[in-house]
Amino acid sequence: MKKVFSILLAGVFVFGLSCQSGQKKSAQESEEQEVAVEEVVAGPNVLSQTEADAGWVLLFDGETSEGWRGVNRADFPGGWEVVDGTLHCKGSGKGEAGAEDGGDVLYDKEFSDFHLTMEWKISEGGNSGIFYLGKEVEGWPIWKTAPEMQVLDNDRHPDAILGKDGNRKSGSLYDLIPAKPQNAKLAGEWNTAEVLVYRGTVVHKQNGETVLEYHLWTEDWNALVAGSKFPGLNSDWAKVAESGHIAIQDHGDDVWFRNLKIREL
Repeated sequence: MKKVFSILLAGVFVFGLSCQSGQKKSAQESEEQEVAVEEVVAGPNVLSQTEADAGWVLLFDGETSEGWRGVNRADFPGGWEVVDGTLHCKGSGKGEAGAEDGGDVLYDKEFSDFHLTMEWKISEGGNSGIFYLGKEVEGWPIWKTAPEMQVLDNDRHPDAILGKDGNRKSGSLYDLIPAKPQNAKLAGEWNTAEVLVYRGTVVHKQNGETVLEYHLWTEDWNALVAGSKFPGLNSDWAKVAESGHIAIQDHGDDVWFRNLKIREL
């Protein structure tokens, strides 16, 4: 009888452990599901708790143009609008700075070392860009002082076959370094863009892949710029500022941006 009781007791003990393990597993799965749901609910234009805890901040709230203004002006240009949770450049069809009340827009705070991320969608045949470390100089467009991550419809816009080795295609350091691999999506589809800047090292990421890296204020950088068109536009172009504005380009084409976030490093 004692033997039978011992066997029964052991069985109950094992069953209890099994239940406990199952409950722990179930609780863990439930917690993971809650985290997954939180991340899904957190977009677009909303920070998840994980992002907030890591120091990310929104540059665009999805509802207003707060924090944004035209380059060298105090107001927000009429050539842009906030619509359907996006910052939309209303295509003028008149090329760069051709709109009557258009022009590039910038975020009204300067950044030095940072990780910037956003999503963009370009119209067919469209062209735009993401500027960083830009400085405002009266009478100058922002591209005269800022490096640019290219935004382009690679299939239709002529820039895709101009420049050198594809350095005007999407994700490239415009007219200087090509994005490789070239993984931009088709016009009308959302792409992700990331720019990391830390003590002169700059990385471009497109759709989750690192597509280029370079180093500001080095001999290689100076030589690269010297062989480009930029010194003819600004003799000090290579002397990129250590701190500057994030800006997005009005090139006369429809382009949409959302989920603009930044984390200072």
